[in-house]
Amino acid sequence: MAGSDRRKRSAAADAGAPTVILVNPQLAQNIGTAARAMLNCGLSELRLAAPRDGWPNDKSIPAAAGADAILDSAKLYGSTEKAVAGLNYVFATTARERYLAKSVLTPREAAKELRARAASGQKCGLMFGPERMGLVNDDLALADALVRIPLNPGFSSMNLAQSVMILAYEWFQAGDATPARENRYGQSQPADKAELLNFFIMLEKELDESGFLRVAEKRPSMVRNIRNMFQRAGLTEQELRTLHGMVACLVEWRNMPGETSTPVRHRRDRKKPPRVV
Repeated sequence: MAGSDRRKRSAAADAGAPTVILVNPQLAQNIGTAARAMLNCGLSELRLAAPRDGWPNDKSIPAAAGADAILDSAKLYGSTEKAVAGLNYVFATTARERYLAKSVLTPREAAKELRARAASGQKCGLMFGPERMGLVNDDLALADALVRIPLNPGFSSMNLAQSVMILAYEWFQAGDATPARENRYGQSQPADKAELLNFFIMLEKELDESGFLRVAEKRPSMVRNIRNMFQRAGLTEQELRTLHGMVACLVEWRNMPGETSTPVRHRRDRKKPPRVV
């Protein structure tokens, strides 16, 4: 899905973002897609512990889809112990029960803790295991806490980059101020109540003349429902002008020579539409 601004990439990384550690990654393509997921969410530091096919690897570049800066700056280590050195706190991801005496957090809760630790000056990491089996217990023992992604218990297998994206996204969301909902009005503005009222008066006048509101006892509730329908639509000034034009055009057509403006008073006067089977 396109939508990147290349001019902003250098400034997009969050200074307090956790380091991503990929332990024994098997495919260079997955390293590339993990880098792409990182840059999507403002993470920039990638550490690779003993990748199976060595590093650097040109196969990672197309998969990164432009996140080349992360690949170029990725640091290579010979072991997990060396890869976590220099970090104050590390979360390790696992999909299986390992029976280790450690806290197990959801990605959302881990993101909150990572934000808090980063705010206090700690340098944190997120550790991911190889695609086939995940992290082994010796790797998990180097972590301070575990993260488990809640998924369908009958099928919780994930691609390496998918796991990176979920944790990176939760990190990003924990510090993001984007409103949960925002209404866009294009080049117009929301219609004010006076404009809406003028439209209602015009519309109801024409509905009266056309016979649509002919049943006196039902008219108040019908008018109320019509007004509520248009109020709920959140119309803009331009949309309201369009509605005015539509009604005016229909009235003009109705009053053309040869057309009748007499309302249909009784349902029985209408021809029944053909039955569709």
